[in-house]
Formats: sequence, C-alpha cells, structure tokens
Amino acid sequence: LLAENARLPIDNPATHLELTMIHEAMVLEYSARHLALIEWAVALKLFNYACLGFAFFLPLGLAGKDTGPTALLLGATWLAAKLLLAGAGLALFETLSAKLRVFRAPEFLAMAFMLAVLGLLTRLLFSGGVA
Repeated sequence: LLAENARLPIDNPATHLELTMIHEAMVLEYSARHLALIEWAVALKLFNYACLGFAFFLPLGLAGKDTGPTALLLGATWLAAKLLLAGAGLALFETLSAKLRVFRAPEFLAMAFMLAVLGLLTRLLFSGGVA
C-alpha cells in the first residue's frame, strides 16, 4: 500500500534527487491542471485502497439490508472515523520512519509479498483447502 501510493519509506516526494524519486519522477514534467489531476488521482487511489481495506478487515458500521437514510448516515460516520484514524496512523508511521535506501526497497516489497502469500496459505490451510 505504501509503495503503490508513493509514500515514505519507499518514496520521498520532498527529495530532488532523481535517483531516489519513484513517483515524483513521473510527474516532473507536469504543472497546473495536469499536475493537479495526477495528485488528485493519487489521493483517490489511497482513499479507495483504505476503504477496501476497511471493508475487508474492519467491516464495522457497514449498512446492511436496512439501507435507509439513517443507516447510510451512520455508515458514512463510521467511514469518516476510520479514515481519520487511518490518516493519523499513516502520518505517525511516516513521521517515525526513515526513508529506505533505493537498494533496500525490493527487500521491503518482497517481504510484503511473502507476508501476503503466507496469509493466503494460512487461510487455505485452516479453511480446508481450495473449494
């Protein structure tokens, strides 16, 4: 999630060294409207990933069969609270972590991939295999 959205420990948007820029090197040539659209797309991607993560791993406050205005308002309130907590957590993580060296980024991404594979295998093991 952090690597896909060009966040710190993988990418540092404040740097001006082209070797360490991953996301910023893509948007170096843009300005004004085009840069605003790219930054908006990055923010929407982070928002969508956060909402999907909440729906899968923290499904508290989802509107069920009773989708009246009250249930939808309550769901929107829960989503805003979860986004506020996730934003604070992301800001805290980015503040406390240092940027990884360029050569350490593949190790970080490989570790994230291996944890995902381990989670999938654990899920298959405890659910009785593939249906």
